[in-house]
Amino acid sequence: MLQGIIGFLGYGNMGSAILEGLIEAGVLTGKYAAVYDPVPDRLLAAESLGATVAANAQALAGMSDVLVLAVKPQIMNEALQEARKGVKPDILVISIAAGISIAFIRERLGDNVRIVRVMPNTPAMVNAGAAGIALGANCTGDDAAVARTIFEAVGVAEIVQEKDLDVVTALSGSGPAYFFYMVECLVNAAVNEGLREEQATRLAAQTLMGAGKLLASSGESAATLRERVTSKGGTTEAALRCMREERFADIVGKAVRAAAARSRELGA
Repeated sequence: MLQGIIGFLGYGNMGSAILEGLIEAGVLTGKYAAVYDPVPDRLLAAESLGATVAANAQALAGMSDVLVLAVKPQIMNEALQEARKGVKPDILVISIAAGISIAFIRERLGDNVRIVRVMPNTPAMVNAGAAGIALGANCTGDDAAVARTIFEAVGVAEIVQEKDLDVVTALSGSGPAYFFYMVECLVNAAVNEGLREEQATRLAAQTLMGAGKLLASSGESAATLRERVTSKGGTTEAALRCMREERFADIVGKAVRAAAARSRELGA
């Protein structure tokens, strides 16, 4: 169980997914959660889980032992300026805002505040997220454990250096869109070969989910699993040969590099 009050500054899709995941996993109950969001319907949703609703960001910070910053990056400065008035000296701050550095938050909340920066992704909304966690210089082992507990309640989490969060953004942060695009292409190709769109979509979605579960649970590498399903002279070999001839690996590499470069630009 997490200790103390976990506050959520911002309660949109990701904030609500995290709190709901924590409650579902049994590591937090609603009475130990607090929320502030300017949208009334979001506050009602938080109240329905038993969470305390704060009047503003300052009040939320004052009642929180752990404060999760789940606001959009473009309003982060304003949110931090308001929250700072209520921040307690021993508070742990966890930010999930893309491109907002630990230094940026420290400058606005004070040098003594312990800050963790996290890059989650949207599958956290269905308890299948993947998050990179970067710890501030003054964070403790207990802080790392708290961050892991929170994000492993909605998926998997890896501790990384802050400089590596740009790569995490390019891999798992933006990654769901790559797979959605791949499915779009697979569905269109299958439709062109004669399947109905709804059939192709259902089969493609299940194939994507099944392949991911197999990779995650087997303990074997993607290369090993690929080789196992590729029979010499068979259909899979024909498809993979075409992908290699079209330099599929180069396209993926260029895409990830482009996303990582853009993440660095946004965080500069």
